[in-house]
Amino acid sequence: MRLKKYSLKRKVSIGKRIHKICKNKNVKFIINDDPLLAKKLNADGCHLGQKDMKIKDARNIVGNKIIGITCHNSLRLAKIAIKSKPNYLAFGSFYKTKTKKTRYKASTKILNAVNKITNIPLVAIGGINSKNYKNLLLNNANFLAISGYVWNNKKYKPQTAIKKLK
Repeated sequence: MRLKKYSLKRKVSIGKRIHKICKNKNVKFIINDDPLLAKKLNADGCHLGQKDMKIKDARNIVGNKIIGITCHNSLRLAKIAIKSKPNYLAFGSFYKTKTKKTRYKASTKILNAVNKITNIPLVAIGGINSKNYKNLLLNNANFLAISGYVWNNKKYKPQTAIKKLK
């Protein structure tokens, strides 16, 4: 759940509804940037950006829940993160996206390089759609974070967009 512009009260309200849907569909519920909110909502974990708190501090808040960290396009950031034992490493943006402003452009080379030094799952983020997702999976992405293609698709409704990814 990534709701940057909402009040805490609104995030909690929306988060409770999303969490219920996720449980019913057996899908992990991850909160972006906010381990305290993740704990409050009893989410499955949180995702940290490079400007968020350290993994160790987030672990003290959420306990043995999922914690992922953004590494942009950097092997150096990945090596630093690996030492803190996150549950996943996220890289991107791989493709042009309108979901958020991106300063970093990643390529499949980073997935392949990081895969050689760790078994921690790798997540690809940014501009992923039905035409380009397979290339990421073929290049060591274990998971894909797909937002705009599903929620802002002018051609397909969300369920149809998701089916195009199978």
